[in-house]
Amino acid sequence: MPELRLNMITREWVIVAKDKLKKPENFIKPDGKRKHPAYLDICPFCPGNEEKSPGEVYRIHDESGWKIRAILNKFSILSQNGERQRVNTGLKKSVNGVGIHEVVIDTPFHNQIMATMTVDHLKEVVQTFKERMFALYEDPRVEYVIIFKNSGHDSGTPVEHSISQIVGMPITPLEVRARTENQMRFFDDTGECLLCKTLSDELNDGLRVVCNTDHFLSFVPYAALSPFHLWVFPKRHSGTFTGIRSDEMWDLALNLKTTMAKVYYGLENPDFNFVLRSGRPSNCDSEYMHWYISLVPRVSTLTGFELGTGMFINPLAPEESANFLRRVRIPEHAV
Repeated sequence: MPELRLNMITREWVIVAKDKLKKPENFIKPDGKRKHPAYLDICPFCPGNEEKSPGEVYRIHDESGWKIRAILNKFSILSQNGERQRVNTGLKKSVNGVGIHEVVIDTPFHNQIMATMTVDHLKEVVQTFKERMFALYEDPRVEYVIIFKNSGHDSGTPVEHSISQIVGMPITPLEVRARTENQMRFFDDTGECLLCKTLSDELNDGLRVVCNTDHFLSFVPYAALSPFHLWVFPKRHSGTFTGIRSDEMWDLALNLKTTMAKVYYGLENPDFNFVLRSGRPSNCDSEYMHWYISLVPRVSTLTGFELGTGMFINPLAPEESANFLRRVRIPEHAV
């Protein structure tokens, strides 16, 4: 019989279709992606083509050249010019579209992705995320900052070179607000942080854990919305990613490297979406807010049922997803 599970953090119901369960191998799509060279002459993000990707606001480099660049997105979804203004006319409410949209070029190598980066390089990507998030929040027009990565056609991007994006918005999205209010209510009712409680339960249970490092835990949620949906939680309670410490940055890089490599090799390089969910720097000491990362491999598609009900159907039990990923062996050359 199917089982309905409530995702306490998103407040979304998930149908785990136990009577129609597929095997983890059913979600592996043969990696038919074109193999990329380390450098591509026509790629605007490869070294030597910096004039095609202007607007640099940040870089990390060594004697051989740049390692990571952050640039203004030339196709920004928001305008960097102007002031934030709200307009209320009856039921018509709007805010002019000011904000900041940056692209982080994660690596100079066209054929490198997070799963194949070294831990040291991935740590510098994490450092870049932290510093750019701080920088965007210094703009008084910015109310909320999101960091995300789309990888592959099914994730919503045609871009081959590994990039991440950072957007500073003039409003707080309703979904973000709803999740924050849910965490606040849980704290008011129990005196505990909802994510800390979730972390403790997952560690004690162990069935859905994928990678456990000193400061971070990656796991498949009890009510995962889709197969192999992963969360990465910091073990130290903190309301904002900008509060991450140096040793935690290295450990996060290690955890992400391991987790994403398991997805890469186990599922044969699936398309995915990566989202860093965090409060503002001023939320660092919040008792109820707790930042985390969501990683969603695009191995299934939404149907009219999901769109019409807001409920999700997960054809693979979260415990099976986690067990499969735990057993994935990462090649020695990729460690």
